Amino acid sequence: MADKDWPGEPLVLAAQRGDVDSISALVSGSYPHVLRFAHSLCASPHDAEDAAQEALIILYRKIGMLRATAALGSWMFRIVRNECLRRTRTVLRPAEPDREVATECLEDDVLRRLEAERVAAVIAALPDDLRRVLIMRDVQGLPGRSVAETLGLSTAAMKSRLHRARAAVREGLRQPLDGDEGVLDESRH
Repeated sequence: MADKDWPGEPLVLAAQRGDVDSISALVSGSYPHVLRFAHSLCASPHDAEDAAQEALIILYRKIGMLRATAALGSWMFRIVRNECLRRTRTVLRPAEPDREVATECLEDDVLRRLEAERVAAVIAALPDDLRRVLIMRDVQGLPGRSVAETLGLSTAAMKSRLHRARAAVREGLRQPLDGDEGVLDESRH
């Protein structure tokens, strides 16, 4: 399997059915991507390794909960992101918080988390070709030329897809909150 490609749908489906060899292959095939996500999102290389391991444990335990096999990358990205945020919060948490400040911080944290989940759901709902360009360019921060080469596109085609993906995300975020229900069932895992 090429390092740039996530494990395919047949492997994911077999893993979801509980095939031990498929689960093992899925976890090992996902590892390079999960680790790359973690290194781009976590504060330190140590946290990235820990977050990647935790994400793979969750993948191993909960693969049956993934509703859309094509959303494996988005699902793993959310798991890694949440684990990196949890680790950062643990380090930054003050020893003795003031109750009033803690309440305000908790409210702010909940609002940020809701917005992050909403953005993740909108990104996960993008067609695969747009989602891959957006994640590689805007989330992982890869150079445009590198993204284009990895995906086998011209730079102009990559830029066009990136523009369409960003526009779709903006449009998706303009939708009312109650319109978010059911966007992606796996976004709740």
